Amino acid sequence: MYLTNTFPIKLLSLAVISTFCTSHHVHAEETANKKIITAPVVVTATRAEQNSFDLPVAIDVVESKDIQNGQLQMTLSESLIRVPGITAQNRNNQAQDPQISTRGFGSRSSFGVRGVRVYVDGIPLTMPDGQGQPGVVDLSAIKSIEVMRGPFSALYGNSSGGVIQMLTKDAPKTTEVGGTVMFGSYGTKRQILEAAGTAEQIEYMLNVSNFETDGFRDNNKGKKEQATAKFKFNISDDTKLTTLVNWFDQTAQDPLGLDRQRAFSKDSREDAIIAAKLAGTGVERSHAQVGFNLEHAFNENNKISLIPYVGNRRNAQTLTTTPLATQLRVFPLNGTNPCVNNGICARLSEIDREFYGMDARWDNAGSIADLPYTLSLGLTYGKSIDDRKDTNILSNGLVVNVANRNEQNISKNFDQYIQGKLSVSPVVDIHAGARHTKVQLEVKDNLITPTRNYSGDVGYQKTTPVIGAVWKATETLNFYANFGKGFETPTFIEAAFDDVSSNTSGKPNLALKPSRSNNYEIGAKAFIGDNTRVNLTVFKVKTQDEIVAELTNAGRSSFTNASKTERRGIEFSLDSQFDHNISTYLAYTFLDAEFKDPFTSRSIASGVTTTRTVSAGNKIPGTYRSQIYGEVAWRYQPLGFNMALEGRHNSKAYVDDMNSEAAHSYTVFNLRAGFEQKVANWHFKEYLRVENMFDKDYVGSVRINDSNRLFYETSPDRNYLLGLSASYKF
Repeated sequence: MYLTNTFPIKLLSLAVISTFCTSHHVHAEETANKKIITAPVVVTATRAEQNSFDLPVAIDVVESKDIQNGQLQMTLSESLIRVPGITAQNRNNQAQDPQISTRGFGSRSSFGVRGVRVYVDGIPLTMPDGQGQPGVVDLSAIKSIEVMRGPFSALYGNSSGGVIQMLTKDAPKTTEVGGTVMFGSYGTKRQILEAAGTAEQIEYMLNVSNFETDGFRDNNKGKKEQATAKFKFNISDDTKLTTLVNWFDQTAQDPLGLDRQRAFSKDSREDAIIAAKLAGTGVERSHAQVGFNLEHAFNENNKISLIPYVGNRRNAQTLTTTPLATQLRVFPLNGTNPCVNNGICARLSEIDREFYGMDARWDNAGSIADLPYTLSLGLTYGKSIDDRKDTNILSNGLVVNVANRNEQNISKNFDQYIQGKLSVSPVVDIHAGARHTKVQLEVKDNLITPTRNYSGDVGYQKTTPVIGAVWKATETLNFYANFGKGFETPTFIEAAFDDVSSNTSGKPNLALKPSRSNNYEIGAKAFIGDNTRVNLTVFKVKTQDEIVAELTNAGRSSFTNASKTERRGIEFSLDSQFDHNISTYLAYTFLDAEFKDPFTSRSIASGVTTTRTVSAGNKIPGTYRSQIYGEVAWRYQPLGFNMALEGRHNSKAYVDDMNSEAAHSYTVFNLRAGFEQKVANWHFKEYLRVENMFDKDYVGSVRINDSNRLFYETSPDRNYLLGLSASYKF
């Protein structure tokens, strides 16, 4: 049984309000010292450390305790659900990256991350075409995550939605070694080993981990090994070189989605469709990259940074191409498609990627006519070369080897940017910048025949300006406003095919246009007393030529451009610290994302393609009109005990452009608790996490515009995670 939209909102709101009332009552009766809240320092917004309270930017920081305390530390969705404006859905599927979108950008992605740029220590995890893989980084090596939304995101390149930057842990002054083991439901196991310290002029951090799970659904097993190494060479007081190495190797089964009947039945919500099991859908992938950050300060006002990087990624994914996968037949019937009538069909999609690039930046600070300013000028270059193969490996249940694609996909970008701040008065700062982005996509076809040559290339370029201002009304209240242009190019996944109505792959869709947007934002940041911080943002985004799915068939998709879309919303967060180590946190997001003009798309059933019209006013699929995250936490220092109750509510989400079906709204509660001890040089932690405390049946994520109508990815029943860690400081 699913709750209505209003009940979970009221329930969660009452829980948070009652906690505030209780905490204030305790505060009135007790005289313990207050906890003073401060705004976090961030680097993503201006590329230099600055207090987030004084920036005209919607930016939040997820701290180490919220990344690692009582968490599995395997996907970004664990940490990002607490950030307003972000949708981060755990697909409970190790074969696919989490679904991450901001203000509705990126919601169309069925796998990978698009519309949002992802970085680690300034090194991009997003390729030049705009597709990112956040699973590269082990979250157990991360100290914080900065999440920026809104117009200033355009200063990072061809992305309209936002920027997510993960920052790795710093090395301690003395050597520390430690280990963590975790055990959980569905055969989940995870082990982590860490070592960090400082030797001579070198700071180092080493982290290796292993993860495996059976998954809560059929055909859902996964295993992943990861390693992170960071070395910081303090060459002199003015020159520092940081080296970051990331590596992982992974195998995972893919249960795919479920149709509505199976997803909303308690007896079948843990199933995988028979086509997935017979085809052996899943992935084998590996990734290795190294990046460097060379910083040199000429003086206190001038600094340069060089960030080169290089890497390799291999990905082999088995997909079922049985068009009617939920109704697989095993006996011959009349029809034209043997994969529907007689057996299973599958294909193998392989990518061998080499990529490299560099960001070069000069930072300058000074004053003009006694007005303080900061200025950054930069150049970025990136190149990705994919050797891509697509091969039919099963036809009518028989092993085959028929090449669909054998080509090289090359994407590259060359960008220039400028960003600065001018303090025109003690209470008013002007922030502005611009970025010129040039992206080129090229296809080199290796399956050329007298009737086929799919080679070609296309280029996109645009200058995206942004300007904002902050008014420091009082020492505890700031108002800000900004405006900027956005630009998002098609990824190679979206430009792969111009037509997928037949069972053979089509030529690349190099006529697909980039989307362009105007972004408006106003907001306020305030401290209430000495224990509460409040952030409020109101935004509006108008987009032209939004990239949308045009047709999906047999595991392939073609894309087109919709005319106009619009996103309007509110982001709100309230962070409070009370006496007796009680804290509360509330994040609320309202998002109205819709198509403003009608456009045509196609569907296919039983081999027949039908043209359909998506009406103006339809909601963009995969977006949630309202999201709430609330948390009440308490620490009891004498026993080293901590606990927190988390609540999360998501409204319904449409699954396709036609808005023909929707995943129901849901509200779930989680509990985490643990103990911590320090004995001499030892530091011990024991913790327990219980997810979905009240055993709610719900759909945690949706697969947009799935041609088989396998829209729904169900989430686990009540489950637990137990963790034990120990570290030693020399």
